[in-house]
Amino acid sequence: MIDLNNKVALITGGSRGIGKACVEIFAKAGAGVAFTFNKREDRAKELISQLNHLERKISSYKCSLESEDEIISTVKKVFDEFGKIDILINNAGIWEYGEADTMTLENWNRTMSINVTGTMLFTREIIPSMKKNKSGKIIIITSTAGQRGEAFHSHYAASKGALISYVKSLSTELAPFKILVNSVAPGWVDTEMCDGVFSDSEYEKEVRKSIPLQKIATPEDIAGPVLFLASDLANHITGEILNVNGGSVLCG
Repeated sequence: MIDLNNKVALITGGSRGIGKACVEIFAKAGAGVAFTFNKREDRAKELISQLNHLERKISSYKCSLESEDEIISTVKKVFDEFGKIDILINNAGIWEYGEADTMTLENWNRTMSINVTGTMLFTREIIPSMKKNKSGKIIIITSTAGQRGEAFHSHYAASKGALISYVKSLSTELAPFKILVNSVAPGWVDTEMCDGVFSDSEYEKEVRKSIPLQKIATPEDIAGPVLFLASDLANHITGEILNVNGGSVLCG
């Protein structure tokens, strides 16, 4: 039922984790897919190779979310290669440990620059085209941490809380142009970002038991709701924070 043929999606941070799962599911749904990566070009090339059988146009672009010039250049390259961008998935981000009383300004600013400013810049560069076309879907990956906070990761929680407010603000501002802006807010997800904490099997077990569904989400568990919000099935949804956390955090 979900058919994204003739649609083009740009996915940031698409070479691993949630972003990779999004690249895969969007390509399977028929979309042309452009995605960014920061360091691992080999992973980007491998992903494209794995999806060649789908016969979809899929391209990757090296881009640092800390560079305004690189973001502007990347968006221009995508428009030049694909001709348009119908869907923007702002996924790229970082999650670093930081105690409140010892956190450095560099640590705080890096999280804000990548998670918040990078997202804003990609969005800013794409909005004019969506306004001109009077259509578009923007989906931002936030986190339950942005709703409830997260001890020892206050900078991360603050960045995701800012993005939740950004989603709500944009959804109203852009509604007259038929641009829908939503968020998927995951809880724990089994990705490389969490490899460090989940290397402690006992801690991983505690986390899993704390989730009502008794399961830590896979990247695919998050990509499915993202695809839904990007599809015509969600054409009357905007400003929504869709929680995907197995019932562990019941808030909207």
